[in-house]
Amino acid sequence: MRLWLAIQSFFKVLFNPEFAAGIEQLQIPAPDTPAEPPPAPEPAKPAPPARSEAVTLLATLQREARFVDMVSESLDGYSDAQIGAAARDVLRDCGKVIERMFAVTPVAGQTEGERVEVAAGYDPAEYRLTGNVSGEPPLAGQLVHAGWKATKCDVPDWSGNAESALVVAPAEVQVD
Repeated sequence: MRLWLAIQSFFKVLFNPEFAAGIEQLQIPAPDTPAEPPPAPEPAKPAPPARSEAVTLLATLQREARFVDMVSESLDGYSDAQIGAAARDVLRDCGKVIERMFAVTPVAGQTEGERVEVAAGYDPAEYRLTGNVSGEPPLAGQLVHAGWKATKCDVPDWSGNAESALVVAPAEVQVD
């Protein structure tokens, strides 16, 4: 009996729009089927910061080491000695910023040029193997670069307004 009722209802819903609309409004769960609870509202996503940490880092390198000035300026009119003298101060001050914010340390504990062994199960983010790479680890070779890793990330939060979030360095005006 229920099968026949289902077949009749199917065709009536299919060919009679008024009947289909009435059935659609009924949508009552079957007695042996528990009603589904309404979906929980999604938590609100936090607003993205007005300024990215990358811009804050770049602004700090400019403010404390004049990094952007150094890499943006044309070097054509300067001698190698002049460039070297300017670079010495910029590089020293950039190093201070990097050390303060990230406290970088070498990935490998050995000195560059030493023979090292890379153990089985090594992390490819920590070691890049070059040269005659074949076979299974452990593999041995000469340390070409000790790598770097940050032991902290202490980039200050932006406290300015949204309009100036992308300003790396303000324009300086000396007033008469």
